[in-house]
Parts: sequence; C-alpha cells; structure tokens
Amino acid sequence: MPSNTDQLLVCDLTQSYSPRGGGGISTYLKEKRRYIEANTNHRLLQIVPGPETKVVEDGRLIWCEIAAGGVENSPNYRFITKTGPVREVLERYRPDIIESLCPWVLPWTAINHRRHHPQTALVAGYRTDFPEAQVHRVAVKIFGKHLARFWRWQACCYGEITYREFDRVYVLGEDSIPTLTRMKVHDVDRLKLGVHSDIFHPGKADPAFREEMGLAHTKGPLLIYAGRIDYEKGADQLIEMFRKLPKELDAALVMFGDGRLTEELKAQSEGLPIAFPGFQQGREEMARALASSDVYVSAMPSETFGISIIEAQACGLPVIGVNSGAMPSRVSPENGVLVPVGDVDAMAQAVLDIWPDRATAMGREARALVEREYSWDATFNHLFDTIYPKALDAAAARVRRGPLGFRPIYKFFNGTA
Repeated sequence: MPSNTDQLLVCDLTQSYSPRGGGGISTYLKEKRRYIEANTNHRLLQIVPGPETKVVEDGRLIWCEIAAGGVENSPNYRFITKTGPVREVLERYRPDIIESLCPWVLPWTAINHRRHHPQTALVAGYRTDFPEAQVHRVAVKIFGKHLARFWRWQACCYGEITYREFDRVYVLGEDSIPTLTRMKVHDVDRLKLGVHSDIFHPGKADPAFREEMGLAHTKGPLLIYAGRIDYEKGADQLIEMFRKLPKELDAALVMFGDGRLTEELKAQSEGLPIAFPGFQQGREEMARALASSDVYVSAMPSETFGISIIEAQACGLPVIGVNSGAMPSRVSPENGVLVPVGDVDAMAQAVLDIWPDRATAMGREARALVEREYSWDATFNHLFDTIYPKALDAAAARVRRGPLGFRPIYKFFNGTA
C-alpha cells in the first residue's frame, strides 16, 4: 500500500470524453495532465473511448483509448460497451487509485478490478445528475410522468449499489447532496472545479468575432451558449427564448457545440440571427468568443457544476440561467439572473431587464467572483491533498479487515483480535 507521499499511479476512467475538446470532463482530463506534470511526481493513466484501442506513453502520462461505437445523434462522443480491453489495461498497469468520472458501465469495471486487487483505492466523481437528466427526463418523453418517476427511483437504486463500493465519493456542488442522500451515500467530499482566469479574460474581446459569425448586421446584445445541443442541456429552449425577444432589440445568438438537436434547431432558426459554429476546440478561441459576446445564456436545469458558466463569468459576462442545479451557487442577483426552469418568457424578459444598463456591472461582479474562488490549481491541490489520501486510507482499512469485512481468523486464535 503506497503512502500519500509515494509516486502514485492515478487512473481516470470515463465515457464522457470528446476528442474535439467539448464538455467539462474533457477539460478536466486536460487540466489534470497539466497539473500532474507541473506539480507532482505522480503518474497518470487516462482511459477514454476512441475509434480504436491504443495506448500512448509519454513520460509519466499514459493515454489509452478503447475502441467504442458512436453515440446516436452525438457524433463527437463514443460509448464503451466491451470492457475486456479496459480490464486488460487496468491489469497491465495496476493503478493505485481509480477515479471514475461517469455512472455507466465503467464504474463496475473498476469495482471488479478492485475485487482482484483490494489495495486499489476507488474514487467516484458525481458529475452528472443522471437520475434526473439522463433517466427521468428521457422517460417522461417515452412513458409519461408517472412511469418516469419509477425509472428515476430505479436509477437511484443503481446509484446506491454502485457508489457504496467506492472508497470516496465527491460532488461538484452542494445541490447534488440531496440526490446522493436518497442513494444512501453519505460523508461525501466537495471538489470545486476551476478556470484559467488569465486565458478566460475580458481582454480577449475581438470586435471581428461578430462578423466572423455572420452577425455583423446586428447591433444589439450578442448572446452566447457553449455546450451540447440537446434536450438534456435545454438547447431547444434557448431558441424559443430568442424568438420571444422583440425585433427592435436587434439581438443575436451564438450556439457553440454539437448534439442530437443541432440540425433540427438550425432548420428552426433559418432566417434568424443565430449562428451554429460547432465545437470550439481551442481554449484561447473559446475565450475570445465568450469575451466578444455580451450575455451568457443556459437553460440546463440539472447542471452539477457548469465549467462553461464560470468561463463566461471569467470573461466578464453576466449569466442568465435557471434556478436549479448548480447555477444558484454561482449566479446571484449581482452577476446575473435566474428564472424558473422551462420558463422561456421569463428568460427573454431577463435579457431585456439587464440590457444594456445592468449588464456591464454584472459582468464585473462575475469576473470578481471567479478571481476570488475558482482556479484549477486549487481544484487539484484539494484532490491530491485531501480526497485521494482519504481514499487510500479507506482502502488500507478495507485490506486490514480482510474478505467480507472479517478480521483474519488467526488473530482470534493467537489472542491478537
């Protein structure tokens, strides 16, 4: 069992990876590589879906892609169903800690690996409100509200039997605690994610951005959204909201990202000043896009953190969102407006309420919030200094207890029990 000061081999395990850089987990994986190289002597193994199975070693960093099929209507994502290659990689490298970053399939690959290697510490990040966002919301559309509640309960049961196998579980915000409590998961850790406030900065604004988006003919506020363009994120509601804005406002909207609703929403938006530029891979370019816009909008009701929100705030943008999920923890009346979930009229009115008189001051407050509270170094300092040591201690205690939690029987016979 390694001590907390030894060189550890840490493994990140996730389905939620996009090679084009989209999504909070993809950003987290990249930032973790940077931190480990610059600040520790640890090694890092990251296992993600890919078009084919391959392993690339680069010093202390090991990048592994596992062959996986594409996700229907989400062309930038893949989903691992055949876990044999994952098991082989874990067996080859024998990580000291496995951090599971998504709820489906792979957590149980980690659990089964630990059953063969009980000294392995398991950490789970609760990064998606999957009973609500991925189960209940889909089930409502298919089965109706009553059966959807049953499937949400089933998802919570799945979460209970899954997360009780982990040595530590962390959340990204306090809003996830009630859901984990329903799963009978207690004593969870909190991990606040970060942002590079030097990259995401109001100074990155570029007057040419609006013209590049084909929106130079508009003179009103430029609204912006970055994320998956699907029902889970409420992307369709942003288009509805935009239609509610008066024409004399002369507003425009940029929808960064891709997803199952992209083509449908493009068709619905024909003739409107709305741009769909797709994924933005580079962080510098994303910072330029945000800083060149005026208001960040999001209708996602079950966000567990929302990296795009704090990136927008770092660029000095007020946020108009919904009063649900993680948003209330970082969007206040000083730096934005929250409206009831699904209320597109209220969201449109919020744009009118803050533009133009209040938007600039709100943006300054948003930037100040990020400077005070969010950095990637603080994120990973907490992970490596607090959460991982707790997991290693729990794994060591589990090994001492022996199989099924019983103390070794010889201790009863030699009087040391």
